Amino acid sequence: MAGLREIVFDTETTGFDSQGADRITELGCIELIDWLPTGEQFHAYIDPERDVPEKVVQITGLTTAFLRGKPKFGERADDFLEFIGDSPLVAHNAKFDMGFINAELRRVRKDEIPDHRFIDTLAMANEKYPGSPASLDALCKRFDISLSDRDKHGAIIDSELLARVYLELRGGRERSLGLEPNAKQVERLAPQSAQGRSTPLPSLLSAAEKAAHEAFVAESGGSELWDRVLRRMDGRR
Repeated sequence: MAGLREIVFDTETTGFDSQGADRITELGCIELIDWLPTGEQFHAYIDPERDVPEKVVQITGLTTAFLRGKPKFGERADDFLEFIGDSPLVAHNAKFDMGFINAELRRVRKDEIPDHRFIDTLAMANEKYPGSPASLDALCKRFDISLSDRDKHGAIIDSELLARVYLELRGGRERSLGLEPNAKQVERLAPQSAQGRSTPLPSLLSAAEKAAHEAFVAESGGSELWDRVLRRMDGRR
């Protein structure tokens, strides 16, 4: 498929320490072409090989019992890497997700993903709206994106929300559909100055109407103004 391919992704984890004991519990990816979702996704629940703290369960809804027996990261690593290919990776607070992804890749002896491939929508939002709240929830509210389907944080639903936020940060749906006006379009749409007709339109007066009008002019003293109007309507100069 032609166009710019990017992957919006999100992770859920057991905590915040990517370089320590915390692990990924869920991974969700959405494919974009020219900033719009194509419907292609990658989604996996991951057995973190450790317990999930209760405070994290309250946020994500992912319990230790639910995740036990799910594939380990190493079992889904090749599928994940095949899906993302060499496309740029879009994440909100990308440093966090990048840290966990690369830590998991190191554990299974896979090449890490270089920093330059990551696009951070948090940094984009802070630059575009300095001083304003820039969490994913705050940006959804700013762009009037409904959160009604999201009662817990989840990697795939947050990726879907982030895809919509990313589109807005990039300029909105009009840009993605090629509706941004360019100089040539504006020039074509500019109003043109009126041009005079080379040949006057024929008079619509009937002979009877013309005779009645000439009689009226004669009775009113033969005004020069009326005479000029009549000559123009008759096509004479």
